[in-house]
Amino acid sequence: MRSYKEHLILSGRNLKQALGILNNLSQDAILFVVDENNKLIGSLTDGDVRRGLLNDFNLDTPIDEIIQSNPRFIRKGLYDIQKIIEYREEDYKVIPVLDEKDVVINVINFRFIKSYLPVDAVIMAGGRGQRLQPLTDATPKPLLKVGDKPIMEHNLDRLIMYGIDDFWVSVKYLGEQIEAYFGAGKQKNINIEYVWENDPMGTIGAVSKINNFKHDYVLVTNSDLLTNIDYEQFFLEFIKQGADLAVLTIPYQVAIPYAVLETERGEVKSFKEKPTYTYYSNGGIYLIKRELLDFIPENNFYNATDLMEELIRQNKKVISFPFFGYWLDVGKHEDFEKAQIDIHNIKFK
Repeated sequence: MRSYKEHLILSGRNLKQALGILNNLSQDAILFVVDENNKLIGSLTDGDVRRGLLNDFNLDTPIDEIIQSNPRFIRKGLYDIQKIIEYREEDYKVIPVLDEKDVVINVINFRFIKSYLPVDAVIMAGGRGQRLQPLTDATPKPLLKVGDKPIMEHNLDRLIMYGIDDFWVSVKYLGEQIEAYFGAGKQKNINIEYVWENDPMGTIGAVSKINNFKHDYVLVTNSDLLTNIDYEQFFLEFIKQGADLAVLTIPYQVAIPYAVLETERGEVKSFKEKPTYTYYSNGGIYLIKRELLDFIPENNFYNATDLMEELIRQNKKVISFPFFGYWLDVGKHEDFEKAQIDIHNIKFK
């Protein structure tokens, strides 16, 4: 994936310079004209250049004379997911992202991503991974490779595929290795900050240390999951139901090999012959309204299930998002071995 800066051109450049950059961009040939502070001025395509040349402009003409002055854009943190879907369905593939001062801070390309969710992501990566010893004696579990890259990188790349570009990673055990591997995220055109746990803080406690989220919605996920979840559908269902917190749930069917009697005060009312019951297990991925993170106590051990229980007590809306796709918690040796096979046979794109 190319850097968004390849789509930027400084105001005052001429048509020849613009054509050279457009040619390098190939099928993504659109430029966003900016001033010296990267503030958006307009857009320019090879079609605009051709029309300019047909109107007797020459290759030395400043691009400012032919640019489109009102290009479509996305305002960071202040956009509706339905607008993103509309742009995508209308086949607008390359769109700039602006901050509150109209400065271009990113350019999204729907050839490479499926959506652009207004969500921050927190990846919990501080665990010891004891069940995977001795593999985790010198390597943190999130960096154990599944196929050609670490478990956590599969996780990260799927979130990036849905346009999430602001990340926080909670680390503790061998966290310096995780920080060294991913850095600040520049190679993936994202931003990564690290939250260090001095003591274990549970499955969501470290989130209390973060006070600079960029969006109104926060996704918290375990680092050791392998899944092909559609994060846009997860988000849309969250919005549709007016939820305060949504948890991904994994259905498990339990088949009873005998008839099950339904009784009332010892009297048999009916029975079911060898029934199958479906139960839903916590899948370790949560979507939460940012303001509700205030319920997480600061600097304490606190689990995501504690937060769900508290929100239910507060009459907040906690919903289940049943997921029927691929999901694997890579926690044990047999899970790790299964992941090595599945990564080559399951569709993750």
